Amino acid sequence: MATYLQQARRAGLSRLDTKASPYLYILPFFLLFAAFGLFPLLYTAYVSFNDWDLLDAGAHHWVGLANYSELLSDPYFWNALGNTLSIWLLSTVPQLLAALWIAHLLNHRLRARTALRMGVLLPNVTSIVAVTIVFTQLFGRDFGMVNWVLHLFGAGPVDWQANTWSSHLAISSIIAWRWTGYNALIFLASMQAIPNHLYEAADLDGATQGQQLRRITVPMLRPTIIFTTLISTIGGLQIMAEPLLFASSQTPTGGSDRQFQTIALFMYEQGFREFRFGYASAIAWTLCLLIVVVAVANLLLTRRIANDED
Repeated sequence: MATYLQQARRAGLSRLDTKASPYLYILPFFLLFAAFGLFPLLYTAYVSFNDWDLLDAGAHHWVGLANYSELLSDPYFWNALGNTLSIWLLSTVPQLLAALWIAHLLNHRLRARTALRMGVLLPNVTSIVAVTIVFTQLFGRDFGMVNWVLHLFGAGPVDWQANTWSSHLAISSIIAWRWTGYNALIFLASMQAIPNHLYEAADLDGATQGQQLRRITVPMLRPTIIFTTLISTIGGLQIMAEPLLFASSQTPTGGSDRQFQTIALFMYEQGFREFRFGYASAIAWTLCLLIVVVAVANLLLTRRIANDED
């Protein structure tokens, strides 16, 4: 009888261990996420419903949706939203297309292939401050190399910081330069799983590199393309350091006429320059909802394109 009870107890403990162990293994992540992710997110939502002034010893009082109502009627917010979407489109689309092509080239036999693969990642590990300062000099109005090249082709100098379209192009080039190699390595890792006999058959049929990319690589990489699109969308809508440093000053207005102020910069301005923490929190939550909407729209669009091609 005692032996039977011991066996039953061991079996019960074994079943409990089998069921509970996976949850215990992932519990540290959820505890850290709750402390440093979920709690700040919920607390920011609470702050957004208050008129919170840090200069007045953190005095605050409940105002409900007043901050959101003011935000929707604020022309500076809509200007920042337009700038953010413009820079996001100009940086994300060329970035992903270039990353896909680079990964396709690196997937073939090349000399010093390992060194080339490591080289495409170097822009991503470089300090964002150093990268932006270098690009700011390249796009300088008087002595920038970009204007020097334009002068060789007979074009006049461009004041890249003064105009909306030129500043967006310059900032987008910084973002694309930093993240193209990173996305290329993600594409390359997925390409390694594509059966090699598909490319061998395409070579026998006389398919060019471009045809192999369109007919074989892209259809096989649909899940990875969706993933990189979502990640690039989330990162692109939160850009802050590039436009802040590109202005060659520490003012978060994004130029003299706010021509390249993004939503993240606008939020930083309201929170840490105007000290309106309630209003800045409302901007943060609006940005969060915007990212969710755009990410879901991207996901549905890419899935629809994939289904149409099937």
